[in-house]
Amino acid sequence: MKNIDTAFRYVRGFTMLIIVGCIVICCYTLYKSFTAVTVMQDRIYILANGKALEAFSSDRKENVPVEARDHVKTFHRLFFTLDPDDKVIKSNVTKALYLADDTAKRVYDDLKENGYYAGVISGNISQTIIIDSINVDVNVYPYHFKCYAKQNIIRTTSILNRSLITEGTLRNVSRSDNNPHGFLIERWNTIENKDLGVQNRK
Repeated sequence: MKNIDTAFRYVRGFTMLIIVGCIVICCYTLYKSFTAVTVMQDRIYILANGKALEAFSSDRKENVPVEARDHVKTFHRLFFTLDPDDKVIKSNVTKALYLADDTAKRVYDDLKENGYYAGVISGNISQTIIIDSINVDVNVYPYHFKCYAKQNIIRTTSILNRSLITEGTLRNVSRSDNNPHGFLIERWNTIENKDLGVQNRK
């Protein structure tokens, strides 16, 4: 009887050990499965020219500095790139005004009232901008930025080079076709806009 009782205890203990081991293995398998699924959901494959390219998704926080700089760059490029064509000017400025608040609209209205755009058209003047650098402070919200750029004002006989420095803040807004980065420029202000030199055209 003692042997039977001892054998029963051994079998019961071994069975409990097997059950606990199975539970641990099942829990570990489920954990690893969920982890693998989460990792796979962060990856997408893009088919381009017959090749599968792997892309990774990430949180917006990781991309804020890059997107903020590109937003500021896009706004300045659209706002300050002018050609002697009324439709081109209106198209570029309209796109730019979607990216900023009424401070940019006031600057546009002032330039328009002072005949700046009419002078660009009548004088066959083209204006381009080259962004040197954009500093964005993402540690404090709304994000403060400062943009350093150079303008080239191309006339029939000369090219005027100007230095341009602006600053403002960036506020988060909903993304849209007109505002793909989801930022809005506020308190936009021109710190410096001075002549650097004139080059004669041959």
